[in-house]
Amino acid sequence: MFKVNKKILLWLFGIFMALAPVVNAATSSDVDDAFRQYKDIKNLDIVVPTVVEVPIEYFYLERTEFAVVDQTSDILLPYYYKKNIVTTEASYSVTTLPASSRAYRMTDKTSKTYTEFELDSNDQGTVIINLKSSIPVTSSALVTLLATNVALPTSVEISATVDGKIKKILAKSDMRQQTIRFPETTAQNWKIVFTYAQPLRINEIRLIQENLNKNNDQYVRFLAQPNRSYRVYFDPDRYVAINTGESGNLRSDEDVLTISTVPSIANPLYVQADVDNDGIPDILDNCVSVPNRDQKDINENGRGDTCEDFDKDGVMNDKDNCPNDPNRTQRDTDRDKIGDACDIEESRLTEKYKWIPWLGIVFALIVIVVLFIVTARSKEHTEEIEEEEIQDDQEDKQIE
Repeated sequence: MFKVNKKILLWLFGIFMALAPVVNAATSSDVDDAFRQYKDIKNLDIVVPTVVEVPIEYFYLERTEFAVVDQTSDILLPYYYKKNIVTTEASYSVTTLPASSRAYRMTDKTSKTYTEFELDSNDQGTVIINLKSSIPVTSSALVTLLATNVALPTSVEISATVDGKIKKILAKSDMRQQTIRFPETTAQNWKIVFTYAQPLRINEIRLIQENLNKNNDQYVRFLAQPNRSYRVYFDPDRYVAINTGESGNLRSDEDVLTISTVPSIANPLYVQADVDNDGIPDILDNCVSVPNRDQKDINENGRGDTCEDFDKDGVMNDKDNCPNDPNRTQRDTDRDKIGDACDIEESRLTEKYKWIPWLGIVFALIVIVVLFIVTARSKEHTEEIEEEEIQDDQEDKQIE
């Protein structure tokens, strides 16, 4: 029987374990197009692995996801985001109409969850979101973060209860970005109305609290190695899942090296999310999942024609060979990619030229008549030959 050499097995296992982290590690190519800015960290004065703290200059970040890349190995590293706020942000309670049992997900301070609002027909949908803050909030901007590959609502309007009266602070307006600006307003109850033409998924919705965030320091920590350079990506336009290896204790404030301010650089590789690759960013695309560079919307409902089902036969226009005539079976007899239900001029000659079948019938009749005549004549000729043979036989007998 074949015996397994234990030393060889241990050797192979050791190689596998050494390679496993490399195989499973994510690289910068997984994230470098999602972030709008980055900072390069070089020439660190360290001789042993050290937790480095990189300050992020204050400006409002829509999303607090980061990516730390070891540029020597091109591997993504674990990180810890630290934020120091002198005052405490107001908390929110949220309700929606139509009611959603998952409305709370829009204020749970995580980009991994979302509240979904669906469409029941080809018409536009409307949702009312009521935000109630624990204390009055002064704000001039609303941030609406969307799930990945989701288009912006077609329009938004905002009202607030000021001095006991409902005041419209933003008339119904087209949405072109996730941060919505309006005149500075102080209120505790806010009402946001979205209309949308495609299924809507909201990760987070929040007001920028200008009366509370007076002093805001934020940092990104990671474990740096001697003689290596790093790139810290930040300010993504969408949620980015970062897969990294095991992390040490980055929360501890002991033995942390805080570096001086590093300039931010606009990421030249940044590309707005465009899942269907039609050149229109997802948040502005009236048909997110199907390419439609022309953005054609004949009924002007905010949803691209390719994403609709005009004839209500259960087949979307981009797949329907008769988009205006119900034909659930998609029957196409002549295979010209135009369904029989709407194919006015068929490609088959017999349908394109109606006289061809009659010509065939006449030709068949002529053939039959000719065959009949030929057969009849052949029979007469055969009978004549037989009669002649009979006469010849009789004459031969008489001579004998």
